Amino acid sequence: MKENFVGSYGVLVTPFTDDGKSVDTQKLKNLIDWQIKSKAPGIIILGTTGEFLAVSDEERDLIIETTVKHVAGRIKVLVGTTNAFTPTAVRYSKQAQEFGCDGLMILPPYYYTPTQDEIYQYYKSICEVVSIPIMLYNNPFTSNVDMPAKLVAKLAKSFEQIRYIKEASQDIARVRDVIEESDGLVKVFAGERVVESYQLGATGYVNPYANYIPEASTIICTYLASNKIENAKSINRYIAKIDHIIAEGHPTYGHQCYSKALAAVRGYPVGDVRPPLTKFKELGEDGRIRVEKIKILMDELDQLLLTLAS
Repeated sequence: MKENFVGSYGVLVTPFTDDGKSVDTQKLKNLIDWQIKSKAPGIIILGTTGEFLAVSDEERDLIIETTVKHVAGRIKVLVGTTNAFTPTAVRYSKQAQEFGCDGLMILPPYYYTPTQDEIYQYYKSICEVVSIPIMLYNNPFTSNVDMPAKLVAKLAKSFEQIRYIKEASQDIARVRDVIEESDGLVKVFAGERVVESYQLGATGYVNPYANYIPEASTIICTYLASNKIENAKSINRYIAKIDHIIAEGHPTYGHQCYSKALAAVRGYPVGDVRPPLTKFKELGEDGRIRVEKIKILMDELDQLLLTLAS
């Protein structure tokens, strides 16, 4: 496999029409164009931020087909093909490859808390039908499954498709452990703590911030890759402040709702979230105030990026 994924890969929201009943493909294209204009090396669709659990199979196909055709090879396209039922994950993965996607991002089967052998068999089944790269996704907080470094290494040494992982366990040592256990076969994408992760060997960053600050998401990785740590830290301070405001207002997982609200603030309306997630308007005055605070931070961040580039 010749693919080489590095840098910032934003997990895009899924734009819906104003009534929430349909996928808005034009808004999706607009959001993709913004990522390309911001020099993002790639994007991920149908991830957690993309509300993959809230779309039908027909809508999945529409989202993937629209994205691949519109991108037309300008950047990399990864697709989330996670499902708790192995045959469905296999089918989603095979279909994504047939649509022309560059890679897949896949959580282990969730809810049932599978054993390590069951996780291994799950990925084995997928690798038997696809040849494109797979990015494992370790997020025990949403999946209730934690993939230790030894299991990740075993998967990579067994299947050549598995060469990446989004590590979101918040255990920063995992970055080093995965690289060492896999003998460097697995490249780590930070899901949290991007600066520290890069310092331990990460080469990419999977994040929701690209939905409203794509330039910052891209540039922070450029600075980290070129060892301009202080520049990266100055950007990350703003990202951390934004993240804190969102987490305070939505302690479980507010990135879908706030990412959509903030994209609209930046001139890219994408509709609202689908149930059971809380719509932005239902957050009332508290939500409005938080978005206003974040808007100020985003404006300051824009100025910082100009200063750093001068």
